[in-house]
Formats: sequence, C-alpha cells, structure tokens
Amino acid sequence: MTNPQQPAALKTHKRGKELIQDPLLNKGSAFTKQERDEFMLHGLLPPQQNTLEQQARRAHKSLLRLTDPLDKYVGLAAVQERNEHLFYKILMDHMADYMPIVYTPTVGLATQNYSQVFQRGRGLWIDPSMRGRIAEVLAAAVGTQNIRLIVATDNESILGIGDQGAGGMAISIGKLALYVAGAGISPAETLPISLDVGTNNDELLNDDLYLGCPERRLTGQAYTDFINEFVDAVRTVMPAALLQWEDFRKDNALEILEHHRGEILSFNDDIQGTGAVTLAGLFCALRISGGVLTEQRIVIHGAGAAGLGIARQIKAALAEAGLDAGDIQQRLAVLDSRGLLVDDQPFRDAYKSELAWESHLAERHGLSAPQHRGLEEVIENYKPTILIGTSGQPGAFTESMAKTMMSATERPIILPFSNPTHYAEATPHDLLQWTNGKALVATGSPFEPVSYGGQTFKIGQGNNVFIFPGLGLGALLSGSSVVTDNMVSAASLAAAESVTDEELANGMLFPEISRLRDVTINVARAVANKAIDDGFANTTREDIESRLQNGLWQPDYPTITRI
Repeated sequence: MTNPQQPAALKTHKRGKELIQDPLLNKGSAFTKQERDEFMLHGLLPPQQNTLEQQARRAHKSLLRLTDPLDKYVGLAAVQERNEHLFYKILMDHMADYMPIVYTPTVGLATQNYSQVFQRGRGLWIDPSMRGRIAEVLAAAVGTQNIRLIVATDNESILGIGDQGAGGMAISIGKLALYVAGAGISPAETLPISLDVGTNNDELLNDDLYLGCPERRLTGQAYTDFINEFVDAVRTVMPAALLQWEDFRKDNALEILEHHRGEILSFNDDIQGTGAVTLAGLFCALRISGGVLTEQRIVIHGAGAAGLGIARQIKAALAEAGLDAGDIQQRLAVLDSRGLLVDDQPFRDAYKSELAWESHLAERHGLSAPQHRGLEEVIENYKPTILIGTSGQPGAFTESMAKTMMSATERPIILPFSNPTHYAEATPHDLLQWTNGKALVATGSPFEPVSYGGQTFKIGQGNNVFIFPGLGLGALLSGSSVVTDNMVSAASLAAAESVTDEELANGMLFPEISRLRDVTINVARAVANKAIDDGFANTTREDIESRLQNGLWQPDYPTITRI
C-alpha cells in the first residue's frame, strides 16, 4: 500500500493514447507539461493543466445534472473507466451522495440492466467453458498485478432481487469500490470476479442482448467441482489474496464458507458481515434504551443467509455474556417463509435446525399449531423487544405489530434490513408514527430523515460497509491465515463503538456514511489486534498502527516515469 502523503512513483512503457486509456495511470488534464513532453501527450489534451480537485469539481457538477439514479451509475462508472484517481476523489468527497449509487439501492438496478448499459469489461468472468484451466485464465488476466483482494459472486442471490446472471459483476465492482474508499486498498490490488455458472432467469436467457453464459445454472457435483477448482486456482495464482464471497444462494453460501474458510483467507459478507453489522446496531440501540442484550426477546423474520448470520452473531454474543444454550434459544425466534422455525417440522435446508425452537418452547408461547406460527402470531404471543427483517417482503411489519411491541417495551428496536429500498419490511416514517417516535429504527438501504413530534430523526443505515472493509483490511494487515469468528465479533464491537454520542442523540444506530474511512480504521485495528491476541497474525501492533496511519491508499496522482 502507498503512503497518502507521497504517492509512489509508477514506471510505465506506455505513451500517448495508450497511457491516457489506462485508468490507473491516466491523469487527464492534470498531466504536467513535463509529463506531456515525456509521454508524447501534446495535442491529445487541452492545453490548460488542472488539479485533481478542479477535475473532481467539474465531474461532480456534471453528475449532478443527471436525475435518474441509473444514469448516475452509468456516468460514475464512465469516470471510473477513464480515471481511477478521479473516480475515488469524487466518491470519497461525496460519500453520502454516491454510496447509494455505487452500491445499494442503485446497484440493484445496475445488475438488472447490466447487459443494457454495459460499456467496457471490468473484472474477470469465469464460466463453465473454462473448467480444467481456471488457474491458467486467472494467471493470464492478473499478469504481474499484485492482487490482494477479490470479491467473487455467482450472481444467484443479488440483494433481494435474486438471480441476475452476469449482472452480478456490478455487485463485485461496487463492493471493491467501497473497499478502496473505506479501507484504502489500492484499486490496482483488487479484482472483481463473476463466477458465471449460468442463470435460471428466463428473462435474461430470452434477451438477445444478454452478455452472460446463456445456459441453465450448474448444480450438484458439477457446481461443487467448479467452485473447488476456482479456490485452488486463487490459492495458486494469488496466494496472499483475501477472497470475499458475495451473494451466493443460502445453502451454497454456507457450504462454501464452511468448506473453504480453513484453506484460503476468506469470509462471506452476507452471512458474517450482515451478522456483525446487525449486532453492532443492536449494541447502539441498547446504549440509547439502557437495556442489555441478555434480557431481550428477538425475532428475525427471514431465515436466509442474512438471517442465519444475524442469528449466529447474536447467539455468540449471548454466549459470551454467560447464557447457556437453553437461555439463548428462548431469547431468539427465527421465521422463514412458512413461519416460526420449530423442530417438530421438517426443514428443506439443514442449517435451519440450528435456528429452530424446541417444540416445548413453542407450546409455552401458545404457538403449538404449525399453521398459526406466522409473524403476526409470533409477535402477539412472544412479544419481542427487537424485530429484524431480512425477508425481502415489503410491508411485512405492520402497525399492529409495532403497537404489540410497544406493550412489551418502551423503546422497541425495529430493523427492516431488506434491500433494495422498496423491499424494506416497513418505512422509518411509518414505524416512528406507529410508536409515537419511540421506536429505535435503522434500515438496510438509505432513507431520508423523519420528523415527528418536533424532532428530526436521522435514519442510520445498517450497511455491511461498516464491517467488510475493516474486516478485510484487518485480516490482510495482520497476515492472518484465516478470518476467525472472534475477528468478526471484534469487527462488530468496533463498529458499534465508532458511533458517536451525537449520532445516537439523533436516533442513529450506525455512523454517518461520511465517516466511513475513520470507522474502517477502527474496525481494522480491532480485527488485526484480535488476530494477534489469538495467535493467527505474523506482525506486531506497532506495525499495524504504522500502516493504518501512513499506508492507506488515497486518490492522489502519482509521479509517472518512463521505463
């Protein structure tokens, strides 16, 4: 990683148009007279030299003229394809404006329209035709680049909108953009990957503009073999890289995580990142209410990868607080699309067994009949103090549910976390109206502040961006060989501790997006120190602190010299 006070000099053999067309080297109108002389750029650029700040101001004004979010996404992507430093300068200077564009909610539109708005290939596609030679393909694509960070998706469970085929590449690109902005990892050291194993989305398969593999998805052993070969290839070609798994179907996500986490530095953001950020939000909500986690009754509506990750993280925190297995079970109820998970019913997904109540517990709460275990019945009988939504069912949280929670606690904690925005289980406006401004609310996608009773409530965004950049950076800085559960828990606690008293006073359960870099540094420090404490690191606290203070990449044009 480079020093932000003095960008490292870069050497290149490129000249003229070839140099300008390299987004990692291109400075556009910021090339100096000496550079224009040396690299034969005269005549290819307007004569006036600009600073990066001037360029960013111009580009930002241009983007502000666009009103459609997808148009803004395309416009911002075009800047990234021309000039990486300029792109990150704009993004980091206006994080609150552009994070919803490069990631949720607008990235959902980008994945759905990927083949229609495609401009230039970014990242790497691995498809079934490459079986038996994935390592060769990776090596050819990477060349001499020192890739330290990969985000890979198989495109099947994008946000709440499902199988988007090749469009999932937009998710990998967006996540890495937030890694660069938050964690200060050089964009030259990142690689977005789409594991394009086909799609079962008929709309895409019938679209003659569709750019992805036009076949049905690989399944069964063929899929497993494909993933195994990919992991082996990454270990061979980029042995020092961290691999983040993104937007895999819940069963595949869990199997891949458990099978490969011990053999390659990796984690699953949908499971571990979502669990960590949710727990951070709960800690902050309890700071406001004065409650303690061990006394809460928690309902998670949605038992996919996100619900599983949240349940596991909460269970770990309750165990750490001294509760035994029986006490933990009765503090947490999880529902899937068929209702409350209870062990007297069969589960198609084996992992749901770990989330299920024992039947006597359901009976104790008047939920013996399987046909009467829907969300409304569970809330009426169990009377939770915390309600978390990962169901992708808009409107699932109702006024009567919120009022029932008010009868059980003065400050109900309600987190409609489903993405994108229109998939949220309820709006913050409604939740605050229904609870007379008492509910402690955060969402998965950005929402505008809500005015109620003469007070303006800012709505914190429970975005994994407060976890994954710091978790990844901490793992890399520490030299850990594995991302442990303790490191994930450390990330959660550090994210919670990063929320200021002023943010809490405004009703926010998560930090302002504009503070992403500071939050990420706090999380990375905690993660790296936990790796040291647990014996997985190969460095010292002093070295980590030095690199956090002086070694994070910043958008600042480097000196370019000729080879």
